[in-house]
Amino acid sequence: MSDLLWPGDHRAGDLFSDAAVVAAMVRVEHAWLTALVDSGLADLTVPADLATLVGPEDLPRLAVDAESGGNPLIPLLKLLRARLRGRNTAAAGWLHKGLTSQDVVDTAIVLCLRDAHDRIRADLRTQIGALSRLAGEHRETRMAGRTLTQHAIPITFGLKAAGWLTGVLDARDQLAAVRLPIQVGGAAGSLAAPVALAGDPARARALVTATAEQLGLVAREPWHTSRAPLTRVADAFVTCTDAWGRIANDVLLGSRPEVHELIEGGAEGRGGSSAMPNKQNPVLAVLIKRAALAGPPLAALVHAGAAAAVDERPDGGWHVEWATLRTLSRRTVVAGSQAAELLAGLRVDTGKMLATLHGARPEIDAEQQSITPGVSPDQPYLGAADEIVDAVLARAAAGPR
Repeated sequence: MSDLLWPGDHRAGDLFSDAAVVAAMVRVEHAWLTALVDSGLADLTVPADLATLVGPEDLPRLAVDAESGGNPLIPLLKLLRARLRGRNTAAAGWLHKGLTSQDVVDTAIVLCLRDAHDRIRADLRTQIGALSRLAGEHRETRMAGRTLTQHAIPITFGLKAAGWLTGVLDARDQLAAVRLPIQVGGAAGSLAAPVALAGDPARARALVTATAEQLGLVAREPWHTSRAPLTRVADAFVTCTDAWGRIANDVLLGSRPEVHELIEGGAEGRGGSSAMPNKQNPVLAVLIKRAALAGPPLAALVHAGAAAAVDERPDGGWHVEWATLRTLSRRTVVAGSQAAELLAGLRVDTGKMLATLHGARPEIDAEQQSITPGVSPDQPYLGAADEIVDAVLARAAAGPR
């Protein structure tokens, strides 16, 4: 899967593709069927792999047929049952029994989100390593601090890198706090069909727990109209792109020829221009900033869907989540990969930083002189920069809170 108009989309691979979503829905059906068999409710042999009943050639038809029922599970079930009848008639009869479309679609979406979640956490670990190195190596590299685009007071690049790292650590912690639960509630969130099948509420709830365990998800009460599990994931993804966007903005500023304090590394040929061979554009930073700009509106749309929940299954608010979460997930994964590569290859021109600082004098020392008149500008005015770097590096080493 790739998107010509979102350069770098190939980095997300098959994540949240149509094939991945179908495979996730089939996994949910298989896990539920297995739970029915293991509990003794269904007397049959569970098909070894329902996924073999569906292939890439089926995807276009499933996409078209999904319109009739308003969700992709309905045509998928029809296809699975038709093909199962020739192999395992009993399994065809028990397939999906006790579930509703929303149970399968919601849980499949969660499985796809988990794949994105795992990819992003891995890239965050790489970024934390690179940023910790930059902060430690440059704790004494002096440069001009800037506020509101203007020179402010002297700082160190180590402090700046520690600031970048703080944003990434905040994203790490928020992502680590995400809990990805199964969603099974039956037709109206009461577990009526599972209870009828199992004979009592406790056994029905045990079916849900067993299915969750097979899928590696958290078991909890139905959340079919309480969409916080999805809005939390969306918010965590945007916290990531916020942090990366902040880094990208500094790199874009620092790589301007008239500043030239930061240089984006990268593969041969990257950053070239179609018309100007002299240019070496900081393309990774540009693409990361793009993701940071696009993420918040997508998360807002997930929240809008949650706010539109009504009755026992939302009419449109549920449906708007699917493609939105796919887009947000893929774009966040792509940006995470690009940010990891950017930081790994980032070059720091310490000489240019120091030259810019010296060129900003005496104005950049105005605050120092107002507080301690007559002190030489060679006397470092760095406050607790070193201690701040140490604290951030300790937080990074300690792991998620």
